[in-house]
Amino acid sequence: GDLLLSNGKQRPVGNRDYIAATCNYEPDPELGNRLSSGREVILTQGFIASNTRNETVLLGREGSDTSAAYLAAILQARRLEIWTDVPGIFTTDPRLVPSARLLIELQYDEAQELASSGSKVLHPRCVAPLRKHGIPLFVRSTEAPQIQGTTVSAVTHEAEPQVKGISTRSGVTLISMESTSMWHEVGFLAKAFTCFAQHGISIDLVSTSETNVTVSIDDEEGLVADEAQQALISDLESFCKVRVIENCATIGLVGRKIRTFLPTLSPALSVFEEERIHLVSQAANDLNLSFVIDQEQAPRLISRLHASVIRKTGSGTTLGPSWEELFRDEPSIVEAAAPWWLTKRDELLKLAGKQLNAFVYDIDSIRAAAAGLRSLESVDRILYAVKANFNPDIIRALADSGIDFDCVSPGEVKHLQTVLPDLDKTRLLYTPNFAPREEYAWAVSEGLQVTLDNLYPLQAWPELFDEKSFLSGSTPGPAVVTTSMCRRPVFIRNSAYRDLKSMN
Repeated sequence: GDLLLSNGKQRPVGNRDYIAATCNYEPDPELGNRLSSGREVILTQGFIASNTRNETVLLGREGSDTSAAYLAAILQARRLEIWTDVPGIFTTDPRLVPSARLLIELQYDEAQELASSGSKVLHPRCVAPLRKHGIPLFVRSTEAPQIQGTTVSAVTHEAEPQVKGISTRSGVTLISMESTSMWHEVGFLAKAFTCFAQHGISIDLVSTSETNVTVSIDDEEGLVADEAQQALISDLESFCKVRVIENCATIGLVGRKIRTFLPTLSPALSVFEEERIHLVSQAANDLNLSFVIDQEQAPRLISRLHASVIRKTGSGTTLGPSWEELFRDEPSIVEAAAPWWLTKRDELLKLAGKQLNAFVYDIDSIRAAAAGLRSLESVDRILYAVKANFNPDIIRALADSGIDFDCVSPGEVKHLQTVLPDLDKTRLLYTPNFAPREEYAWAVSEGLQVTLDNLYPLQAWPELFDEKSFLSGSTPGPAVVTTSMCRRPVFIRNSAYRDLKSMN
């Protein structure tokens, strides 16, 4: 099908509509009353939604943040807490700059800007629903709950403008459109931007001159298909000269009223003097100053910029302790054993003398990893995802070590059975992902254990699962429902169990 654009034209539904979808988040008092009527704690999944066609879609990478924000807005929550693996939002990525400081409080637009320009703590789409409905956000860490984390709300105690963050985003592509006829030509930008819209490609940064317009497109999540980009370039070349610059990264300085302290940034910007800057853009909302550079230069420049523009001390209401200060007293990590490629150096050199190019796997390391997993007393069963590596020797070594197997396609199952013809089918779990009916029917006919990750197969093809005794029995356990509902065992995720009980 096609999507109808605001100009009345249509474009094909693209990847972004299915793997980075957006949802309505207007308040739903009826849903709030229904969910608050009981005393139980309600658990739900993130990341997954449905569109207006009732198709299953995804909310994008880190979409569970967005799910939480949508639900908070729909239910008109008093606050939203996101517990993650880091204790809040920092002035930059502490993996690149250990002296990065914790941001104690941010306003909605600042958090939005940091998330949109590359910070990985929050998904960019999770801020807008909270901002619209005035719901404060608290970012905390499950691994360090004693740290106060970051609060995002409409009000902060900031006394004066300052750079609060330096973000970076890789996977950026620049498209430069040049034409001497664009000067004083009415509608050139409208014509160019319509081409982007028709191919479902979103524009991020824009820089213009009398004869050139350069824009950036962010494809870090792989949402822009190569065919779409090529079709876009073909359409643009009908009225301008196009140049594509790939493998770029964006570095953004984020802070409220960034124009007011541009003069004080001049010494810090000297870090760019030896680098090629493809584009400079100062955000219209006065929150961001962005530079597009070659991707491999970004980590080094981030470190130097942070040392120049982020305060090392003071500003206790906005800037908290550094990552180093927060985790200085953590126990030292015991030094790991030497990697296998060092201990087997001579063998590898001998192999390299015979074969210049080769993939090398160390069976001893694989067996040791399998033994380590098997030693976990709290885990009953270990399964290896065949899609990770289908090398026959690896599969045989894992099978001999007592590891079972998870397959996502008939091809993987058949390959596994070819490598291990005597493998008991009870050691194989078939996990299709939104697969067609034929794959489920094939798996049932083969006597395989099957995982259902949604209700659709049961609703659309009930003849495959026709035993009436399916839902009889006790309440499901904490992870999956195990049942002999039909001809073969089937595993149902808990999130679907309540809906299943209401089905005939």
